[in-house]
Amino acid sequence: MEGLFIAKILEELEVLLPARNLGWVFPNETTAALLLEPVAKNAKPFNLVFAYRPPTPALYLNRDKLEGSAVNAFGRALDGRVKGTLERVSQLKLDRVVMLEFADAPGFVALPAVRVLFELTGRNTNMLMLEPGTGFEGKILAAAREITGDRNRYRQIRTGGQYTAPPPYEKLDPRTASDAELREKLIDKPILGWAKQLDGLGPSLAQELEYRAGKFEGTEFERGLIALRALTANPSLSSEQSLSDQARGRANEDRLIALRRTLREPLEKRAKLLEKQLEDVSRAREALLEAWQAREWADTLLAFVRDVPTGISSVNLPNLYGAGEVQIPLEPTLDTAQNANKLYARARRREEVFAKLEEREPALLQTQREILDLLATLETANISKLEKLLEADDNNREAPPAVGMRFKTKSGFEVLVGRNDKENDVLTHKLAKSMDVWMHVQGYPGSHVIVRAKNREVPFTDILEAASIAAHFSKAKGSTNVPVDYTLAKSVWRPKGARAGAVYFSHQKTVFVEPGLPGRV
Repeated sequence: MEGLFIAKILEELEVLLPARNLGWVFPNETTAALLLEPVAKNAKPFNLVFAYRPPTPALYLNRDKLEGSAVNAFGRALDGRVKGTLERVSQLKLDRVVMLEFADAPGFVALPAVRVLFELTGRNTNMLMLEPGTGFEGKILAAAREITGDRNRYRQIRTGGQYTAPPPYEKLDPRTASDAELREKLIDKPILGWAKQLDGLGPSLAQELEYRAGKFEGTEFERGLIALRALTANPSLSSEQSLSDQARGRANEDRLIALRRTLREPLEKRAKLLEKQLEDVSRAREALLEAWQAREWADTLLAFVRDVPTGISSVNLPNLYGAGEVQIPLEPTLDTAQNANKLYARARRREEVFAKLEEREPALLQTQREILDLLATLETANISKLEKLLEADDNNREAPPAVGMRFKTKSGFEVLVGRNDKENDVLTHKLAKSMDVWMHVQGYPGSHVIVRAKNREVPFTDILEAASIAAHFSKAKGSTNVPVDYTLAKSVWRPKGARAGAVYFSHQKTVFVEPGLPGRV
């Protein structure tokens, strides 16, 4: 979403304020929806939806019935802490940063006022809770994404730290700029490049501006100015839909793409594996012809055993199964009977391999058809259908691994811990997925620890919990400040010829923790 677009959404919202807070729901892990009821009479309740999945976040109004419980720590913090009436909303200039101010919530356990800040900034999208205050600063109470110095050395976002707004910039506000100011800045620039000089315009609205300007007559600047005034009054894309409908549509489109990718990738991997397994069946079928030939050669050798001298590499004998002669390759160091037995053994191995693979072939073909049908379904399924498929997929993969101890972080991420070198090897190289988090105590023998991400970003608080577990299951258990390295599992590999459990890894970061354990699973 771009600045002008956000400003218009906030205008629609402001006329409905103040609005009573009727509670939060969470349609998915990166979407929060607040049900609000305007204090004014005869106004119907509506949802204010925060879709904070990078890189295409969205903020919009919605009157559909939405459901879902919090599935992560930040969602639970919103649900438990933000209870008061929504009184004010504001935007940082025309930047993609929105502040929502909530009153205190009286009751048996009174909750103080709180602010919710939403950064709709592409890949840096974030949502935070701040203490009461003024402006776009304050102490951070909770954050959807913790941003440490390892990720961004210029601007960190940590629970308990101070929030700092994105760096300031100087651009013209198209809502208040005069024609003369706009002429001075834009007269010699193509319309598509006006977004670099004007606040609140991004790539989409810049293209919309150029499209609208094409409908008018005059110089390029005159046409652009007319289109800009119209776009400022109605900063939407050319569509019959409302702004919120467009925002919801774009958020849903992003969610569709993400869900399809999440479901498609393992299915495509499985389809490739099945294709290779079926190719093995075809190769085994071709090898069966060689097995029959080896068996015929063995029969021929035994039929003419007295006619075959020792120490030769091949022999021509009458063909028992056809006309003429057949040339049979031999191992010079073996006698005729031994050569025949070797050929029988080769034939037997290939026949046994084909028999096993042929038995599996119908099931492989059936599974391949099911996967190809499911891949085709993904391209037309709606969000509800895709979410059900993802839930079913997660349930099917919930069976606990046969090795390792299992723990869970407060946010619900599963943590696997190896109990010996063999289990470390299995966890790291067989069970861990590429985007799981791998960790090990720095400089001490200890367990390999895997945090199973399941296509989600693992919050820093969960990294710290898992690191404490790694410290507990290491030779550094008695220390109070233990360094733990962590990286993605795809950055860990086994050195050639190394013993079980030995690894190299790259792109690691380090945290310092006290050893400790959460609840066992």
